[in-house]
Amino acid sequence: MSGAINYLKRVRRGAMFIIEGPSGTGKGAVCKEVLARDPHIKFSVSVTTRAPREGEVDGVDYHFMSEEEYDRLILEDAFYERVNSQYGHRYGTLRSEVDSFLNVGEDVLFDMDWFGAQQMREKAPNDVVTIYLLPPSIKELRKRLEGRNTDSKDVIEQRMGQFVDKVSHWREFDYVLINEDLEDTIRKVQRIISGERMKRVRQPGLQEFVETLVEEAQKA
Repeated sequence: MSGAINYLKRVRRGAMFIIEGPSGTGKGAVCKEVLARDPHIKFSVSVTTRAPREGEVDGVDYHFMSEEEYDRLILEDAFYERVNSQYGHRYGTLRSEVDSFLNVGEDVLFDMDWFGAQQMREKAPNDVVTIYLLPPSIKELRKRLEGRNTDSKDVIEQRMGQFVDKVSHWREFDYVLINEDLEDTIRKVQRIISGERMKRVRQPGLQEFVETLVEEAQKA
């Protein structure tokens, strides 16, 4: 029977875990730690039409491509989701990139906004799990944004001004966590991942396993 259990582990289908939330809620930190602690969850490398910045590596930071290549991929329905940025560049998540992990039982983690999550769910409803992060308070949210020391005052005010619009989509997500303590939030995300991995829809080998159990029961 242990052989059958190991077989189930090998044929499990992976899942797409999307983490979203307003700027300052800790999405980046949560994603970084979850990836570091779980060897069976990967980070998808997105496609972009913008030029590489200094130090960026093609295939590691992004898959950099021309506008013509991007248009060709659209015609081939090669994206799970895609978006045009306010700066004129285009981004997307390749089906082939993600499916190469899912098909061998590896999960994929995304730091993605609600619009991308919506597109992903429409194309792969059984594979997508969405998690929304909320701050414990607006005061704490501002404190975190200021504490990062990466944005100007104008940018921080812009991000704070976007909060109401961003948070209006929280009901569209499967799980909602208040990120008061980073370590506690990481553990909760890990428990969500563990539970989702056990869902029947992600264990295609269960049918064969149950049939084996029935045969053994009938012979006993």
